[in-house]
Amino acid sequence: EEGGEDQNKSLKRDADEEDGEDQNKRLPKRKIVLLMAYSGKGYHGMQRNVGSSQFKTIEDDLVSALVQSGCIPENHGEDMKKMSFQRCARTDKGVSAAGQIVSLKVRLIDDILEKINNHLPSHIRILGLKRVTGGFNSKNKCDARTYSYMLPTFAFAHKDHDVQEEVYRLDKETLERVNKLLACYKGTHNFHNFTSQKGPRDPSAKRYIMEMYCGEPFVRENIEFAVIKVKGQSFMMHQIRKMIGLVIAIVKGYAAESIIKRSWGEEKVDVPKAPGLGLVLERVHFEKYNRRFGNDGLHEPLEWTEEEEKIAVFKEQYIYPTIINTEREEKSMANWLNTLSIHDFNSSAVEMQANNKTSKNSSDLEGSDGSDGDSD
Repeated sequence: EEGGEDQNKSLKRDADEEDGEDQNKRLPKRKIVLLMAYSGKGYHGMQRNVGSSQFKTIEDDLVSALVQSGCIPENHGEDMKKMSFQRCARTDKGVSAAGQIVSLKVRLIDDILEKINNHLPSHIRILGLKRVTGGFNSKNKCDARTYSYMLPTFAFAHKDHDVQEEVYRLDKETLERVNKLLACYKGTHNFHNFTSQKGPRDPSAKRYIMEMYCGEPFVRENIEFAVIKVKGQSFMMHQIRKMIGLVIAIVKGYAAESIIKRSWGEEKVDVPKAPGLGLVLERVHFEKYNRRFGNDGLHEPLEWTEEEEKIAVFKEQYIYPTIINTEREEKSMANWLNTLSIHDFNSSAVEMQANNKTSKNSSDLEGSDGSDGDSD
C-alpha cells in the first residue's frame, strides 16, 4: 500500500510536469529585453561561440538557463536566431557588466525571472525584464553605452619621482591632470590607432565620445582605487582600454601630452592597451526608443530606476571584490605598467609597421571590450 501511494505521487508529479511543459509550449512568444549583471572573470567574453566548448562565455550559461526554465525551446538554444537574440554589447574576455541588455523572444511563463535565475550561477543575474516592440533590436536601437574602469591609483604615479606601490595615494593636482587629459577625448575623433585592423581612412574609425572623467579615489583592502567613466555612442575593439592606457603613459611620464592629438592623425602611433580586469559595462542608453515608444501606453521606457539598488548590491557583492582580489593576487595592473617602458611613443609609421610584422601580439585576438561586431 505504501509503495502504491509513493508510485501514485510520482506519477502525479510527472503528469504535473508534463502539463506544465505543454502549457509552456502553448504560451505565445513575446519580444522582451532582459537587464543582466555579471562578473566576467573566467569567461571568454559575452558572445557565444556555437560549436566551441573550449571557451566558456556568459551567453552559454544564459542560454542553458533559458532552456531549463522553459522560456525557450531547446532548438532555439542551438540556433539563437530562432529567438531573435541580440546582445547590446559584446564584452571582452574577463570584462564584467552591471547593466547589459539582451533582446529576445520568449514564452512569458509565471515567475520568469526567478526561474531563469534559479538555473544561473550566482555571479550572473537577471535583474529586470520589459516588453518591447516586435522589431526591437538591443544593438541597433542603442544610442550610447557607458563603461567604467576601476584601477589602482598607483597607475598614475610618475615613474621617476613617485612610489610605484600600493602605498601610493593620488593627489589633487594629478587627478586634475588626469581629468584634463581624459576630457581631450570628448567629441568626434578618428580612433584608428585605438583598435586593430582599421586603417586611418576607414570611416567607421570615427567615434563620438560624450563624456570621460575620473572620480574621487577611495581605499579598499589598503589599496587606493579610482573609477573612470566613459560614455560614447559606440566603441571599437579595445578602444576604451587603449584610451586609458595612453593617458596612464602620459601621466607616468612615458609619453608627451601631444601624442593624443597625434594619434588622431593618419600616422600609426604605438598606443598601449590597459588590462581588461577593471572594465565594466555600466549601462546602455535607448533615448530615441524611449521618446518614441516609452509613453505610447503599450510599452515602458527602457529606464531601470527601480532596479538601481539591485545593480548597486550586485556590484558590491560580485564585481568590485573580483576586481580588487584579482588585482591583489595577479597584479595585472602592476605587471602591465612594467611593460610601458618597452613601448616606443615617438616611432614613425614605417618603424611601427616593421615592428608589427616581427611581433604580432596574441592578446589582440581576445574579442572586443563591448558593443558591436567591431566594438567594445
